[in-house]
Amino acid sequence: MLMNHVTRNHMVERIRRLFGAMPCRVQVAALPWRERAGRTEIMLITSRDTGRWVLPKGWPEGSEQLYESAAREAAEEAGLSGSMSHLELGRYYYAKRLSSGMERRCEVLVFPMHVDDVASKWPEKDERKREWFPVSKAARLVREQDLGELIRHFGESRHKTAA
Repeated sequence: MLMNHVTRNHMVERIRRLFGAMPCRVQVAALPWRERAGRTEIMLITSRDTGRWVLPKGWPEGSEQLYESAAREAAEEAGLSGSMSHLELGRYYYAKRLSSGMERRCEVLVFPMHVDDVASKWPEKDERKREWFPVSKAARLVREQDLGELIRHFGESRHKTAA
């Protein structure tokens, strides 16, 4: 049986923890999507520090449910609102560079969001770009291979269930 990259990274993370490595910090992300002309599109935003294409993501706050945190991040970082899945699509890992210069391993739980409204003004408008992409292009544009696989899988499953 072939293992995909997401499964391999999840197993690597479990082994890291088994041997006493510092646990990952948990973040949440929205996977904003819409249907246009019979195809699924994904909205990506640029990160503030490097300008690379990413999903809206951040830290859970207070007593928020994880999917609520993901919805809040989509509103703050991209001006999006819509129907947020309460179920996680999947997760990916990345190294977040802290202001101290140190890196901290993060595990990001991804929640699909069917976008109903795209605001013309939002809190981080002057700090980021946002753009809709076809699924295959969005999967190629993100740096994290795990995230690219999640996006690709989401696009494939959307088309299967729509047929």
